[in-house]
Amino acid sequence: MDNKPIERKSIIKPTNGWAALDLRDMWLYRELVFFMTWRDLKVRYKQTVLGVGWAVLQPFLTMVVFSIFFGNLANVPSDGVPYPIFSFAALIPWTLFAKALQDASRSLVANSHMITKVYFPRMILPISSVLAGAVDFLIAFVVLLGMMFFFKITPTGNIWMLPLFLLLALITAIGVGLWLSALNVLYRDINYVLPFLTQFWMYLTPIAYPSSMVPKEWQAIYALNPMTGVVEGFRWALLGTGQPPGMMTLVSAGVAVVLLVSGMFYFKRMERLFADMV
Repeated sequence: MDNKPIERKSIIKPTNGWAALDLRDMWLYRELVFFMTWRDLKVRYKQTVLGVGWAVLQPFLTMVVFSIFFGNLANVPSDGVPYPIFSFAALIPWTLFAKALQDASRSLVANSHMITKVYFPRMILPISSVLAGAVDFLIAFVVLLGMMFFFKITPTGNIWMLPLFLLLALITAIGVGLWLSALNVLYRDINYVLPFLTQFWMYLTPIAYPSSMVPKEWQAIYALNPMTGVVEGFRWALLGTGQPPGMMTLVSAGVAVVLLVSGMFYFKRMERLFADMV
C-alpha cells in the first residue's frame, strides 16, 4: 500500500469585485495617510515667503479679476449678494478641487523612489495629496467669513450642510485624481493636458455666474459636472442663494461616486505596472 502523502495544489486566481480593491489593506495603513498628508503640507510651504498665505492669495486674486470683469463690466447677476462674496464662495471649493487634481496627478511620479523600494498601498499617495488641500480650504474659508462680516452678511441656518458639500468635492477630486495619477505614469502627456482640462472644467462650473443662467433644458446635462452640485450647494448652505439641494445635487453626487469607484478599480488594475514605468 502506498503511504505517500497526498499532494495538494493551490490555484491562485485574481480577485474580483470589491475584494480586488483591497480596502482592508488601506485601513491597516491608515496612519500612513496622515503622515503623508502632513509631509505634503510641510513640503508645500517649505522655504516660501508667504507660507499659508498662498492658500488665500490665488482664490482672492481670481475673485478680484472676476469682480471687475464679470461683476462690474459684464453685469453678471449674483443672486442678490455682493459679487465678491458670490464668486469667492465658489472659488474656495473650486480651488480645493483644482489643486487636488494637480497634486494627485503627479503624486506617483514625484514619489517614484518610494514606489520602487517599499511596499504600501499606492492609492495612499493620490489620496493624501488631495486631503492636504483641505487645510488650504479651511484657511480660505476663515477669510470668506471675514469678508461676509465686512459686507454684513450672516450665514444661513443651513451652514451645517457645508461638510457634506466639502465631502462631495473631496470624493470628486479623489476619483478624478486616481484616474489622472495612474494615467500620468503611463502617459506623461497628462502634465500638458491637465492645465487645459482644469481651465475648461472651471468654465463649465457656475463660479463666475449662477446656474440659473443655464437654460432649463440643459440643467440635467449641466448637473453631470459634480462640481456644479458642490458650488451651488456651497452657496446655498452659506449664503442662501439658488435652489435647495434637489435633483441637480443628486445627479452630481451620483457622478462623483461613479468617478470614485471607477477610479479605484482602474488604479488597482494598473498598479502592477507602476514600479516598472514610474
